Amino acid sequence: MLSNGVYKSIEHRVMVNSEKERVSVAMFFNPKFEAEIGPLRSLVTPENPPLFQRVGMEKYINDFVSRRRLDGKSYLEQMKI
Repeated sequence: MLSNGVYKSIEHRVMVNSEKERVSVAMFFNPKFEAEIGPLRSLVTPENPPLFQRVGMEKYINDFVSRRRLDGKSYLEQMKI
């Protein structure tokens, strides 16, 4: 959403290795609740208009965690204009 579709996320995949132990650490970075999130203004141009709506971080998190069904769509798809 922040890159306005310029940078695509990859699917996370892991290969099991029975020879070596593997440790994964999840890290999350979020703006403060008062922040507004959406496409970075520097990546929005007349040739590349915004693909996603802007929303407050608190609303984004509340909507994300309160979803009961995705109706076959990711939450990111729901944010598209």
